[in-house]
Amino acid sequence: MKAGEFRSKNAAELQEELIKLRREQFNLRMQRASGQLAKPDQFRKVRKDIARLKTVMGEQRRVPSQSKDDS
Repeated sequence: MKAGEFRSKNAAELQEELIKLRREQFNLRMQRASGQLAKPDQFRKVRKDIARLKTVMGEQRRVPSQSKDDS
C-alpha cells in the first residue's frame, strides 16, 4: 500500500490497518518457522508497509501540534 492511501485514512482506520499488518507479519513468521512459507518476499513488503503506516501516523500526530505553535 502506498503512503498516499494511508494519508487518506483517519487515525482509527490506520490503527486497524496496523493491527492487520502486524497479524500478517506474525503469520508469515510462523509459516517460515514451520517450513510452509510460499512467498519469502512478503516479509519485506509487510515490514515496509508497517514502516510507511507508522510514518503517516506520526505525521498526522504532529500536524495539529505544529498549527498551534504557528499561531
